[in-house]
Amino acid sequence: MAEPRRPARHYEYVDSGPEIYLDSFATIRREADLAAMPPDAEKLAVRMIHGSGQVDLAADLLVHPRLVAAARDALEAGAPILCDATMVATGITRSRLPRDNDVVCLLNDERVPGLARTWGTTRTAAAVSLWEPHLDGAVVAIGNAPTALFHLLETILDGGPRPAAIVGCPVGFIGAAESKQALVELGAAHAIDLPYVTVRGRRGGSAMTSSALNALAQEAE
Repeated sequence: MAEPRRPARHYEYVDSGPEIYLDSFATIRREADLAAMPPDAEKLAVRMIHGSGQVDLAADLLVHPRLVAAARDALEAGAPILCDATMVATGITRSRLPRDNDVVCLLNDERVPGLARTWGTTRTAAAVSLWEPHLDGAVVAIGNAPTALFHLLETILDGGPRPAAIVGCPVGFIGAAESKQALVELGAAHAIDLPYVTVRGRRGGSAMTSSALNALAQEAE
């Protein structure tokens, strides 16, 4: 097999990985307004902006004051990370996890299609019901389906186990903004004060969510 060949240089661009990494975070800090972030959540915000490429995301980020401490304590204690989508799970950098924590996504469990049909809901929401044995004290990462976040909140409201922290950033046009608002209002509406991070409106997604988990997993940037 022939050795790979680097093409001739036709463009001027930075191609040093470490330099790109450092310059990216410096650019975010220069351009984003992080003044409203809790003191321990600045790096969380920077990573979420990095994952989305949008410095204006800072204005829409909502971070519970105990989110960073609660998530870090849970992960240091070995708590699992429960993900709604395989893309979220794949985006989590395992080397950053403090206790080689389990990263769990049950979307492809054989029980999920049947549950979704029976309940008349999405497969992602149905998969959340399979989290229940793992949910108490876990760190939840929802970056895809609003129905998964709604289902999680309904499970909690029905007396189900409570996670230690929720990264709730589902993306989309139907239910995304509403599910995130329900998460924000959980404490005031139902006296259930769970630490969370979310983003107002339709924005969200797997990259943003896994970026948040990577920030929560380790203080080092």
